[in-house]
Amino acid sequence: MDKHHVITEGELDVEGRFVDASNATLFAVAKLGSQEVKVIYKPVAGERPLWDFPDGNLAQRERAAYLLSEALGLHIVPFTILREGPFGVGSVQEWIEMDEEFDVVAFASADTHELRKMVLLDAIINNTDRKYGHILVDSHGSVFGCDHGVTFHSDPKLRTVLWQWAGDEFTTEEISVLKKSIEIAESILSDLITKEEIQALLQRSSEMIESGRFPYPSEEWPAIPWPPF
Repeated sequence: MDKHHVITEGELDVEGRFVDASNATLFAVAKLGSQEVKVIYKPVAGERPLWDFPDGNLAQRERAAYLLSEALGLHIVPFTILREGPFGVGSVQEWIEMDEEFDVVAFASADTHELRKMVLLDAIINNTDRKYGHILVDSHGSVFGCDHGVTFHSDPKLRTVLWQWAGDEFTTEEISVLKKSIEIAESILSDLITKEEIQALLQRSSEMIESGRFPYPSEEWPAIPWPPF
């Protein structure tokens, strides 16, 4: 049975909570028949109100980031859905098992194709919270990003620990990704974020195509999320 089907249809059994998370972030297991898949469950009811993001909308942004990442062929965000759970509707994301000894800070400083894809996605979705702890590498070396609740804002808010490509020219493939984001954003995201936020995404991608380069940190907004881990 496909693990995505288990996550979508299985019963969620909550086993613990991440106490350092600002919003309710629960470790759970999706169970369907004899199969079990570890997940992260973030109920909307446990979202802490943020002054610059609408209340009760962080879970939708988690789903939106996944859908766009997949549609653009970047495959950076683990499988993420919106569904009912023990504490109401929320985002449910596949758990990525990491080696506890892995040095994510050293890895985040590297020049790799997978990290560069993450940086491109973050620029498109206006990610304001790309911390070291939100960069995941599984046992096969695949790279994923998590925690996309504060994304897609209509105002420039890009904050990340990954600035090593700032000002570098986009490849032809990356320009194609930016163009595709303009073509598909509205059809994919219209039920998850506002029209204003979609228009801002189109504008961001258009400006990046015009400049031909990865963005630089803003002079009006902190470049790195704090704390960075």
